[in-house]
Amino acid sequence: MDYKLIAVDIDGTLTNSRKEITPRTRHALLEAQARGKRVIIASGRQPRGVYPIAQDLMMERYGGFMMCYNGGKIISCETDQTILTRLFPREYLSDIVGVLKDSNITMMTFDDKKIIADKKVNDYTMVESEICKTEMVTYDDFVAAVKFDFNKILLAGEPLELDHYQKILRSRYDGLLDICKSAPYFMELMPLGISKGSMLPLLLEKLNISREELIAFGDNYNDMTMIGYAGMGVAMGNGEEEIKKIANYVCESNDEDGVAKTIEKYVL
Repeated sequence: MDYKLIAVDIDGTLTNSRKEITPRTRHALLEAQARGKRVIIASGRQPRGVYPIAQDLMMERYGGFMMCYNGGKIISCETDQTILTRLFPREYLSDIVGVLKDSNITMMTFDDKKIIADKKVNDYTMVESEICKTEMVTYDDFVAAVKFDFNKILLAGEPLELDHYQKILRSRYDGLLDICKSAPYFMELMPLGISKGSMLPLLLEKLNISREELIAFGDNYNDMTMIGYAGMGVAMGNGEEEIKKIANYVCESNDEDGVAKTIEKYVL
């Protein structure tokens, strides 16, 4: 198959355990783009956390795309314009705060420049800020602070406590929101039906490219729909076992240049 699109998650996939893109992986993606392939960075991150990677891979030159917030916002690297976006339903915000009031879980969302968080700081609260190199501002009244449109809510906390509240939130918002973990200590709350796998078909339709021409890489639960949708879904060797079960191919880990080796084998 002549794969025309490469969709790749960032953390645990494109970057290694040190949050770096290795020279081999960068070269493989640059070579693929030079041969006419287009790259989609598909991440739960906010745009500010994706821009540096897109620039490093010269995606503005080759017409790539940033799929941020797990598909909640898709931006053209060439024009820097948002071409698709889906907003979080604000009417659930106060109720979610109430559900989490007795927990130690930090609640966060994002405006164009910074991370907005509540005051319940834990060991994982600053991880997102450090990864995305973005300032975090905390507020006593989270609901009052969020006066802007936003695409997702991110929860950070101890893995076992997140698992407990994931069950509660999924039951409470069944048929209203999509909820999944993107790391043991992160949980994503998204508008219903918004995922990497649900938004990719809309982008591919605009590009007149079939799903069979898409190869997608991921490692965690928020990558599952994307891997299931792609003509060739690739799970990282370091990925969750459930992801590996639905993938067409399991490559080497993110510390073993799994993305690069697969592109060299199947794309170049």
